Amino acid sequence: MLAQPYRRYIERTDATKNMARFYALAIEPTLFGTPCLTRRWGRIGTFGQAMVHHFDREEDAVRMFLDLLRTKRARGYRPKTYVGRGALA
Repeated sequence: MLAQPYRRYIERTDATKNMARFYALAIEPTLFGTPCLTRRWGRIGTFGQAMVHHFDREEDAVRMFLDLLRTKRARGYRPKTYVGRGALA
């Protein structure tokens, strides 16, 4: 069982390069109770591609989660900022 939920959705956009990418990470338990890291990436608005990694220990899954997040942040990915209705009023 996971000690806490691990989920992160980040985006990288650059209008001058027509770039609109997303990267999503989540650690969830499998049916057998072992941790599983799921990665999804692609162009914003599509399902993209997915890759699943299975681990015996939660610590290993969290280590990979944080390493991937650190790498993507260094490449310019940032958490999505949502501006809803009334936010500019």
